[in-house]
Amino acid sequence: MQIAIAGAGIGGLAAASLLHDLGHTVTLFDQFDAPAPVGSGLVIQPVGLDVLERIGAGTAARGFGTPITRMLGREAASGRRVLDVRYGVVPGLAIHRAALFQALLGAARSRGIALTPASRVTGREGPRLILAGGARTAPFELIVDACGAGSPLSPLIARPLPYGAVWGTVAWPDTELPRDRLSQRYRWADRMLGVLPIGRLPGATGDKAAIFWSLPADGHGSWRQAGLEAWKDEARSLWPAFAPFIAQISDANQMTMARYGHGTLRKPWSEGMVHIGDAAHRASPQLGQGANMALLDADALAAALAHFPAPDAPRAYAMGRRWHVRAYQGMSALFTPQYQSDSRWLPVLRDRLLFPLSQIPPLPRILSRLVSGSLLPPSGSLPPAAGTPPPQG
Repeated sequence: MQIAIAGAGIGGLAAASLLHDLGHTVTLFDQFDAPAPVGSGLVIQPVGLDVLERIGAGTAARGFGTPITRMLGREAASGRRVLDVRYGVVPGLAIHRAALFQALLGAARSRGIALTPASRVTGREGPRLILAGGARTAPFELIVDACGAGSPLSPLIARPLPYGAVWGTVAWPDTELPRDRLSQRYRWADRMLGVLPIGRLPGATGDKAAIFWSLPADGHGSWRQAGLEAWKDEARSLWPAFAPFIAQISDANQMTMARYGHGTLRKPWSEGMVHIGDAAHRASPQLGQGANMALLDADALAAALAHFPAPDAPRAYAMGRRWHVRAYQGMSALFTPQYQSDSRWLPVLRDRLLFPLSQIPPLPRILSRLVSGSLLPPSGSLPPAAGTPPPQG
């Protein structure tokens, strides 16, 4: 098949390699002059690492990132644990988005996949993509929408979430914080600050950390207006160990505001097109599943195309991913307000009831599977695509 992929982000690059390996002819379209990532640190969960291995990008990604074995959050005033989830045998991989992007881009380039830069997709006309300026591409038998949040090809209208966060990347300082842990502090649910060790960046030396500070979605202007010193004073008062990280921030532009939405397409496909990643579903990053979901979507799409005739594959992809996506969307909607909201009773419920219950077996194992991405089979009943030729017809 002739397949166009709109968007050379994590999902688009992963899909390009996986579909190429099935024997399809893949063309990637990206809006930038040279492909580039957007974002800061993230965690690739064990099921997402499996996808990277199938692509051949696992070794490169592990060379950049750092293993994460535990997620630990404490209430700022008392120091009490209010979140404590340990991974199983296989840890997650904390990595900067630029490093993950580099690993996936290298895998795509090693296959000789065609990448068309400076080609911002603005719409679709049947089997053709419409580019900025009005140009039409050649016709394709399948279009994969990997344009991310705000995709011009997706009908998804996500509900804006009331809280986002500012993110920054700094050098890993002299600190007692462990390098294998996502560490967080909370004040009620309206203040959340955290440190994620992310290994090294492409072309750079020394380990890095991603730091974040929760903000109301409309609070970025107020945060900037208050000034860095006011922010640093508050952050240090909530968590003294945060000090050597934020000491490296001398300009507000070093911190990037991220706003989140929540929503899922009921039908992530139409005739001749499928949607993957944030073009199909969006949620808060509270469960650390954003990049993971894009990888799993790409993998499921490849499995569907490997085992179903081309006209039936988009629906098979959607059915394969349906329950996994719904489960994690539901969990995200349940957990996020406990850590990012103006509620006063939800954090009390979190600290006094839900956390103690989460430490009683078998809940620790269930939570471990939840963050690992394996609470449900990611692709449903779809068999793996690897080693299977695409069907005819």
